[in-house]
Amino acid sequence: MNKHWAIKDAADELEVKALAEALNIDTVLCGLLINRGIKNYEDARLFFRPDELHLHDPFLMADMEKAVLRIEEAIANGEKILVYGDYDVDGTTSVSVVYSFFKKLYDNLEYYIPDRYREGYGISTIGIDYAAENGFTLVVALDCGIKSVDKIAYANTKGIDFIICDHHLPGDELPAAIAVLDPKRSDCEYPYKELSGCGIGFKLIQAYAEKNDIPFEEINCYLDLVAISIACDIVHITGENRVLAHLGLQKINSNPCVGVKTLMEVAGRGTTYTISDVVFLLGPRINAAGRMDDAKHAVELLIATDEESAKEKSWSINTKNTERKGHDLSITDEALGMIDGDEALINRKSTVVFNEHWHKGVIGIVASRLTEKYYRPTIVLTRSNGHVAGSARSVLGYDLYEALCGCSDLLIQFGGHRYAAGLTMHPENVEAFKNRFEEVVSATIKPEQLIQQIQIDAELRLSQVEPKFFRVLNQFAPFGPENMAPVFITKNVYVSGIAGLVGENHLKMVVIQEGSPGFNCIGFNQGEHLEKIKKDVPFDICYAIEENVWQERRTIQLNIKGLRFTN
Repeated sequence: MNKHWAIKDAADELEVKALAEALNIDTVLCGLLINRGIKNYEDARLFFRPDELHLHDPFLMADMEKAVLRIEEAIANGEKILVYGDYDVDGTTSVSVVYSFFKKLYDNLEYYIPDRYREGYGISTIGIDYAAENGFTLVVALDCGIKSVDKIAYANTKGIDFIICDHHLPGDELPAAIAVLDPKRSDCEYPYKELSGCGIGFKLIQAYAEKNDIPFEEINCYLDLVAISIACDIVHITGENRVLAHLGLQKINSNPCVGVKTLMEVAGRGTTYTISDVVFLLGPRINAAGRMDDAKHAVELLIATDEESAKEKSWSINTKNTERKGHDLSITDEALGMIDGDEALINRKSTVVFNEHWHKGVIGIVASRLTEKYYRPTIVLTRSNGHVAGSARSVLGYDLYEALCGCSDLLIQFGGHRYAAGLTMHPENVEAFKNRFEEVVSATIKPEQLIQQIQIDAELRLSQVEPKFFRVLNQFAPFGPENMAPVFITKNVYVSGIAGLVGENHLKMVVIQEGSPGFNCIGFNQGEHLEKIKKDVPFDICYAIEENVWQERRTIQLNIKGLRFTN
């Protein structure tokens, strides 16, 4: 697929010059900082030196005082507390953090993860009935609940109090819980709005610790799990999230909890973990527990204190991940075949595919793969508990959630974000939904949103990529949404020596530019360019700069995102 190269607007020259003088670094780096809202020395100091002192006061969050008081009351009265969370990475890490913290202080609590297939996403009637039947009077709900108005009303009739810790957008009405912790509440003045669900859970234990004179050292041991949630839930890595992710990665790479340590060993990567490594190596394995079996197994791993049992659980989860991959690939092949064999589907501006036999646990992954292939809003549907369940993914700049709002009369329920959502409907509505979704997307999506873009931060000469430049650039990490690894364009480069392929279709070469040394390059799935690359023929490249480690030798490598030939 051809990708459009979109170069971002350059920062103001006077601001760049002033910041370069203050920091004594390359003006290109200063332009990157300014485009991230960093315009002076103090901003840069906070950006480059994330610290626990930069975390916000948890009591700035609406209802935090109520939440802490209710937990204190429950502990004082010996009530049974249930820690309840969603079955994905964010939910299971949330439960693991909050349960582990309070388990050290109080023994009369348990955790509960709803079954993906019997109960679905969020707070369920089955879960509330379980709490009632087993004598729980307080439920702390994590990464879910902000729209569970009817479920909380039902829980209230059972004499069960809820504390909701969520990070999704509220509806018009808040649930009638004891406390609703969500920075996205319109009446919440908490200064950072983009925390993960686990991040909200961490703020709850931070508040409880502060109120009860528990030192921060007693809660920073959970930051590895918070960082995993931030990475895998694809929330912004800015502000407080960036501080939490930075501190959490430090813990992952120095002293992770037993469950994370054994999972890293199973994943087989021994070098320093980045956010990307967490997303692609740890996240799928944690998710596999809930996709293929029971997400409680992920919690069991993440709260484990015994290394031998943690190893056993890690290998079991790894096996489930291997099983998940098999379903993922076979369903993706089936879905691609359905689309490629239907001219009408190929020419649509949306993709909606349905097979009642597909495994519900992997349809989100399949939706992501189809979006990569056809680059348009995509929904994958399957049969589940008498209904049709779907997972949806979007493209850059297109609000998927708003599109689903235009189809709401055909749905039983739906929820999610701008770029990812889940939905359920009655089987008889599938065909009508396919057509309606296509109508809504066709009427609202812009032509340029259907063309995949490579967002380029700045033009760079290869001679500028020297050790100091790279050291400063590395300090922009951890990278993620709203703080992506910078992508540069360099024009008129030449191949030095021989270009070739490695792996299945990965381009490997050394490039030079006039006045620069040679740089090793890797272009994943860029093999189609090989035949055009010839000695003395110039071309343009866009790329990210990274460190390559091979047999303990570290070198600067250009990760090629695209090549462009002028002739």
